[in-house]
Amino acid sequence: MSATEDTKPPSQFEQRLGGIADLCESTLDALLSSDPLPLEYARPQRLLDAMRHAALGGGKRLRPMLVVETASLFGVHESQAIYTGAAFELLHCYSLVHDDLPAMDNDDTRRGKPTVHKAFDEATAILAGDALQTLAFDVLTREATHSDPAVRSALVRCLATASGIGGMAGGQMLDLEAEGRFTENKAPRALSIDDVERLQRMKTGALLAACCRAGAILGGIGDVEQRAVERYGRAIGFAFQLADDLLDVEGDAASVGKAVGKDAAKNKGTFVSMMGVRSAKRKLDELVDDAKWALRPFGNRAEWLSACADFIAARKS
Repeated sequence: MSATEDTKPPSQFEQRLGGIADLCESTLDALLSSDPLPLEYARPQRLLDAMRHAALGGGKRLRPMLVVETASLFGVHESQAIYTGAAFELLHCYSLVHDDLPAMDNDDTRRGKPTVHKAFDEATAILAGDALQTLAFDVLTREATHSDPAVRSALVRCLATASGIGGMAGGQMLDLEAEGRFTENKAPRALSIDDVERLQRMKTGALLAACCRAGAILGGIGDVEQRAVERYGRAIGFAFQLADDLLDVEGDAASVGKAVGKDAAKNKGTFVSMMGVRSAKRKLDELVDDAKWALRPFGNRAEWLSACADFIAARKS
């Protein structure tokens, strides 16, 4: 990075993202305090330290922003939406802890610092991921998240569907299968473009799309608006993974905050490896255009969500 780039002032969108990130950080800090909740016996310090290592002091907090900004389309203030955003971020942080384990992606760094299993140990990392995941659902059940139990129930189902067998966890399984891990050292089955798209929409896109859906649930919207939000969420979810694939090819570890070049080393099937960088970038532009098209019913109210689509495509980490 050049000195000019390093001192470049943040854009208005980056300032907005930073403001929500700060709000999310303070919310997560409170949720991960050392004080036991009612019905909790204790919070073991080593486990809590590992959870805080995973969740605090890093990350763009893009998922909370998507929740907050989608909810704001329907008059929900950020102070009302941030608990839902924090819950989705806790679930995301759990997934990173487990993805980094030796049995999965075997990464040593995340967000520019040691991964949890490196900073602590594998057993602690597994438990920290487990605890972050369960805390995410705990937060969604609290009255601070929403006063209506039906809304809280819908939020729980939204997060569960996006993160389970038909979403993030299922996508990770497809990703591991694509590497040939379960074929007794035989070459993995050849993937089609449709296979790659399904894998990536599940592994990464499902949770991002669900953040938009959660904001809509908080706003209690109608069918037409719901379809628009869903289309936007699907487009940016896939765009995020496509941008990630491009970073793995074109980025550097210092800027990205984690190892790069791993997809090629593992012979992973990605849009970039199958279609080439130029075609992948063209597809990324199409997804950004589709995301913005979906926001047309909301006019200027969707300014930050539209900027978010551009940010996802252009990000360097």
